[in-house]
Amino acid sequence: MKNIVVTGAAGFIGANFAEYFVKKHPEYHIIVVDKLTYAGKKENLRNVINQIDFEQADICDFDKMTEIFDKYNVEGVIHFAAESHVDNSIKTPFIFTQTNVLGTHTLLEVAKRKWGEGSPNKFMHISTDEVYGALGEEGYFTETSPINPSSPYSASKASSDLLVKAYHETFKMNVNITNCSNNYGPYQHHEKLIPHMIKLALNNEKLPVYGTGKNIRDWLYVEDHCEAIDLVFHKGRNGERYNIGGHNEKRNIEIVKLILQRLGKPESLITYVEDRKGHDYRYAIDPTKISTELGWLPKTKFEEGIVKTIDWYLANPEWLK
Repeated sequence: MKNIVVTGAAGFIGANFAEYFVKKHPEYHIIVVDKLTYAGKKENLRNVINQIDFEQADICDFDKMTEIFDKYNVEGVIHFAAESHVDNSIKTPFIFTQTNVLGTHTLLEVAKRKWGEGSPNKFMHISTDEVYGALGEEGYFTETSPINPSSPYSASKASSDLLVKAYHETFKMNVNITNCSNNYGPYQHHEKLIPHMIKLALNNEKLPVYGTGKNIRDWLYVEDHCEAIDLVFHKGRNGERYNIGGHNEKRNIEIVKLILQRLGKPESLITYVEDRKGHDYRYAIDPTKISTELGWLPKTKFEEGIVKTIDWYLANPEWLK
């Protein structure tokens, strides 16, 4: 079996990926490395916990990462672990620099020392479309769009992207970077828009919407994202970046109203609040490259995915506590 480390898999996207990957690829042995911060729960891995190894550790801990690479003879890394909530990055930006930049650098350096230059072992870095900044009403992010982050969060992810690229250029490391649009689905922490609004609506509390609610995001159902990551890990060209988007652009206010409608709650619960600092207006991804090279396209329309997501949280109310 091939041993691969999946970092941050007690969190939202990582947990969904671990579950997806274990089912699809029994020939791999997954070692989940997660610090178990507030956003990660070991319970998120309950469906696969007996099929993986779990190491509670900080990716910034060089000695511990070295120990894990030695212990399991690690032959690949899929790197999800990150601080990811923009509001938190505005309040406590140094935490984002520590985890997202220094943590990624630590993993890269450990992998380089263990594998050697030019190794076929792959280091795959999961990033965000937010590194590109904001769009107006038209246009899409492509893999050649300028890196232009607007928040401490997106700046820390842009920095980690560039470190991965530098290790490819300098040390011939086999890498891929993926930049995805907003994910939604099971296991997402309730600080994020969709589960947050579900939680508030279920409690008949006010739903705070930034500004006018007209900011636009491209929404990607998490299982579709997992499929794309799988394809890039196995077939992505060495050194390439791939944008992964959902072709599901929605204004924030549209999503809030859909949630209220599904839950049978009145729109009078909506309240508009002062806009977030540096709030990017619109994100949208052109997934032509991954579609053309690897044959991937999103399968889940937002109108279907949001219903599945709401129903999952209704069936698993402990995730909203």
